[in-house]
Amino acid sequence: MPSRPSPAPLRPAPSSVLLPLLPLLLLPFTVLLALVAARWSPLLALDRSLAARFHRTAVADPGLTRVNRILSDWIWDPWTLRALLAVAVITLLCRRQWVLGCWVTVTAALGTALQQTVKALVGRPRPVWPDPVDSAGYAAFPSGHAMTAAVAGGLALWLLWLHGTRRGRWWAAAALVAVSVAGVGLTRVYLGVHWATDVLGGWLLGGALVAAAALAYLRRYGARR
Repeated sequence: MPSRPSPAPLRPAPSSVLLPLLPLLLLPFTVLLALVAARWSPLLALDRSLAARFHRTAVADPGLTRVNRILSDWIWDPWTLRALLAVAVITLLCRRQWVLGCWVTVTAALGTALQQTVKALVGRPRPVWPDPVDSAGYAAFPSGHAMTAAVAGGLALWLLWLHGTRRGRWWAAAALVAVSVAGVGLTRVYLGVHWATDVLGGWLLGGALVAAAALAYLRRYGARR
């Protein structure tokens, strides 16, 4: 009786993409971090100019501001994104993919720890307005919302790739992630609780973390289940 064919191995995300992607994200973040920490005047002026333009719009249009608050505080809130990642991890564990589930969990936890550490070290103040439309606490750089969105979205796309998602569906998911990551950053600047460079820093650091985690996993485990 012929033996049953073995299941096809999981498709790994290509190291040829991840390897150059890591410095392309990490180096700009390092430069941005240095400029923010040094309080470089041209960068601060650009941040203030962008923040003032968004804030004027937010004050003048309460309806649009309410929509941005719903998107920022509920749909793209870090805890909402972490809950979605938790569902993915539980699914992996139910499928007995213990290592991959733990890898995703550790990466997400490391992202939160890294974000809070950089915030504490830089200690950048948030924008202050006489007529605020929203509020947020703790330091500004990097944006926790933006970094969490980048980490959660990046991990989701990596998992879809590993599990052989069809190209069309993967690109559809990538478009959804791109809209969400860009959208959450825009809402934070629009609501006046972050500078634009806080958001950019969150995107870069979050993307670099996911690229490093995916690359390390593939170097260690390859395409094994």
